Amino acid sequence: MIKAAPSLESIRSKVADGVRLDRDDGLFLEGAVSLNDLGVMANAVRERKNGRVAWYNVNVHLNPTNVCAYRCTFCAFRADLKDPRAYRMSDEEILARGAEAHARGCTEMHIVGGLHNKASVDWYRHILELVHQSYPEIHLKAYTAVEWDWFERITNKPVGDILSEFIDAGLGSLPGGGAEIFDPVVRGKICEHKADGGTWLRVHEAAHRLGLRSNATMLYGHHEGPEHRIDHLLALRDLQDRTGGFQTFIPLAFHPENTRMSHMPKPSSIADLRTIAISRLMLDNFDHIKAYWIMLGISTAQIALAYGADDLDGTVVHEKIYHEAGSSSPQEITVADLRRLILEAGREPVERDTLYRRVVRDPAQPSRWTLAA
Repeated sequence: MIKAAPSLESIRSKVADGVRLDRDDGLFLEGAVSLNDLGVMANAVRERKNGRVAWYNVNVHLNPTNVCAYRCTFCAFRADLKDPRAYRMSDEEILARGAEAHARGCTEMHIVGGLHNKASVDWYRHILELVHQSYPEIHLKAYTAVEWDWFERITNKPVGDILSEFIDAGLGSLPGGGAEIFDPVVRGKICEHKADGGTWLRVHEAAHRLGLRSNATMLYGHHEGPEHRIDHLLALRDLQDRTGGFQTFIPLAFHPENTRMSHMPKPSSIADLRTIAISRLMLDNFDHIKAYWIMLGISTAQIALAYGADDLDGTVVHEKIYHEAGSSSPQEITVADLRRLILEAGREPVERDTLYRRVVRDPAQPSRWTLAA
């Protein structure tokens, strides 16, 4: 039987009935469907999964070093060992960040950084031990798949064994960074030497098999085309079918400023919203789509809550990586502002922890929190 070509009507019918979209459907969405139609369908899926809720969390970032052995063309954060910009945080600086997070009532610390060619894997594990032993209530979401691949290379140990050691040190989950675009040709243009797409997927599968949850990302708005974005989403969807370990998907808009790709334009807000909507429609087995306000800007992230996103991320204090690449968003945002943005968008603000459990704050002491029963 000859398969009928996708149409807006056929895709609307699939979305309404909860039927999975295929690759041809995804390519049709990319090329032939208006932003308004994408938004209506994506919002229907978003509300089916999360109702009116829009999630946020109280978190802080820790980028322990910017020294990196790789020279990805899209990165403005990295530095060579002898670069005047190069840094490596001391134990005292790391503990000070932990103390700040504790005082703020953070439920999460997001830890990612460079691949320091003079630092052993023990140093990276030591960072988790330091923070976890002093502030055990803070969930440590640490190290991208690229970092785990680096640890595997410098130790000659299987990544599963390394992950297990880090779990003992306090590792709680994995962030989604380093995925970029899985297509090898496009990847070769932006990060040819670092872990490839297959390695990224393998690391996350190993983490899921150990009971760790993780996030997933996609960097868009550079050399990739519609087919590369759809194939990337399908690879994530396939792994989620096998493990169920992904919590949320985060589309990341490329920021060209201060990179070796600075001649390229930044994606428009229209492209941002289209990407979020298509991601929500294709990733039927992901519960959450995040509008990461650091990358999108606050206004676009707020609008994205009507285009498939159900999460704005969090307070995000001390983020360096995307600000080095020209992000004009603030360095942090208050809980009051997050809640206001969500309410203005017609959604119900709900604080979560890293694992999407509801957080309850003490009104008299907002820095104190518990998980809802």
